[in-house]
Amino acid sequence: MKKKMAVLAAGVCALAVLVTGCSKEISNDYVKVKQYKGIEVEKADTAKVTDEEVESYIQAQLEQNADVVEVTDRPVESGDTVKIDYEGKVDGVAFDGGSATDSDLEIGSGTFIPGFEDGIIGHNAGETFDIDVTFPEDYGNAEMAGKAAVFTITVKSISKSNVPELNDDFVAKVSKESKTVEDYKKEVKKLLADNNQASAEETLVSNAWSALMENVEVKKYPTEELQEMIDMIDSQYKQYAEMYGVEFTDFLETYLNMDEDTYNTQLSKAAKSQIQQEQVIELIAKKEKLALSEDELQKKYEEYAETYGYESVEAMLEDASEEELMKMANKEVVQKWVADNCKQVEPKESDDSTGNAGNNKTNETSSTK
Repeated sequence: MKKKMAVLAAGVCALAVLVTGCSKEISNDYVKVKQYKGIEVEKADTAKVTDEEVESYIQAQLEQNADVVEVTDRPVESGDTVKIDYEGKVDGVAFDGGSATDSDLEIGSGTFIPGFEDGIIGHNAGETFDIDVTFPEDYGNAEMAGKAAVFTITVKSISKSNVPELNDDFVAKVSKESKTVEDYKKEVKKLLADNNQASAEETLVSNAWSALMENVEVKKYPTEELQEMIDMIDSQYKQYAEMYGVEFTDFLETYLNMDEDTYNTQLSKAAKSQIQQEQVIELIAKKEKLALSEDELQKKYEEYAETYGYESVEAMLEDASEEELMKMANKEVVQKWVADNCKQVEPKESDDSTGNAGNNKTNETSSTK
């Protein structure tokens, strides 16, 4: 009888696992996760690739492979790139930011205020001339807005990009897979589709993790770890201030737009959020046995080194500790697991004709594994 009851209980538990899991809640001394499996998340659809996107991508590749040639037999035309020296004056007085040497400018790009680029058209390399322009009324610098200015410009050189034709020769130059233009278009379409798929997956992972964190209750923070996190984040920002060569208080005001009190409040919040996530990651990894092997960790480190532009894992470890990299890898694995085990639902659509939110329907597509 006891054996039969045990089998029955096991069967009931197994059925519950299929629906919601025998136990939705996990906890330790610091956090309680009310639910981490089967969380409802809006479905992240993969955007379809249009013919226009394919053409735009290919055009960008053509332009990147253009040959730049110097122009010496004619004056400046729209589309040319010129190297210029210029000095701007208002009422005969030079103003800050109004002068430059050896500045490269594509004519027609709209980089400068209206009239500046047009004023260079028709002039030859070696010419020095003045142009009259007026700063727009809505110009970003209020002191210059609406003011008339005279720019003295010297055209030092003119160059033009010769964009190659899209043909089989070009395809052979830029692709290892395709031999013809049609093949290349298919290759590009697949590339863009893969990118869209990856983007949708990243969105799902992000949304699933955000939804999970809403189900987390913090009991308390580990005092020592919290202080270490605060010190680490604080140290990073102070290093940024040193890189910019400014005092830390000036860095906060100029680059973060906050005073020290606000900074300290935000610093504490950021550290608590990070500690909270680390506790949740550790809990789920332990519960679901998601620990990475040494080989898997090494592969992740190699991926990170390539992503962040390091020559090797050893070079990357000069800037980041192995503990930090291990946390990154574990976080990635756990967040992916949460996304793989979420329940994707179609976005809710309101019925505009009745205005009755109660008539909204939600179709669920389960991806719970």
